[in-house]
Amino acid sequence: MLGAIIGDIIGSRFEWAPIKSKDFELFTPACHFTDDSVMTVAVGAALLSASLKKPAEESSDSSLSPTGIDPLVLREIAIEKLQDFGRRYPNAGYGERFAAWLEAEQPEAYSSFGNGAAMRVSCCAKAAQSEVELLTFVRAVTEITHNHPEGIKAAEAVALAIYLAYQGADKAEIRSRIEADYYALDFTLDEIRPNYSFDVTCQGSVPQAIQAFLEAEDFTDAIRNAVSLGGDSDTQAAITGSIAEAYYGLSEDLRKTAMSYLDPYLISWILDFEARFHL
Repeated sequence: MLGAIIGDIIGSRFEWAPIKSKDFELFTPACHFTDDSVMTVAVGAALLSASLKKPAEESSDSSLSPTGIDPLVLREIAIEKLQDFGRRYPNAGYGERFAAWLEAEQPEAYSSFGNGAAMRVSCCAKAAQSEVELLTFVRAVTEITHNHPEGIKAAEAVALAIYLAYQGADKAEIRSRIEADYYALDFTLDEIRPNYSFDVTCQGSVPQAIQAFLEAEDFTDAIRNAVSLGGDSDTQAAITGSIAEAYYGLSEDLRKTAMSYLDPYLISWILDFEARFHL
């Protein structure tokens, strides 16, 4: 979770002032959390709340996950939490259609393939106890808004990369799985950087964010890679950071710095999620 938040905070000041360099100060007073952080914590809150709920009556025993989280319950709580968090932080920078969804009385998925599908799913990888369970969680929290095949594909790809990293997979294994099931990663950052531009679609930003992790030497290098593309910097850095956290871990200094940009409400949910899922 915090890897995504750190990427979001660092990338925030470059979203509308892109750079094509890895040489920049990571944290400055101009940095702030955006919708990427808010929705990441909202998904974590949904998983935490769903883990404490009883199964829905219409669910069969076979539908329950190893953690006891009912996907139907998770879906409904995810709608509730995303709307609640979105309304608490109305100026976090939501896209137009998602902002309308946040305010809807009866919110419905709108076939989005925006990269918001991929930036908010990192908590699913920590809560899941198997790949099957992981994909169940991801679909439950993604299909409520981003039900386009490309949106679901991106969310699954990012969550799987994170899950594999938590399970101890090396980069070659992670690359192989992503290429086999989701995206061709047949490019380098140096090759695409000169002509790469702002792109909020999953298919135009998620493979690049994954590649930013794969080419990194450590956590902060991964964030620098993502920002240096000069694209949707906060979201791509959030996606890259979510994978890099699982692979490299986070220093206590990075953790403390990230927390200093957040308010008590977000911090309380982060700490509760970490305690529940043993982060």
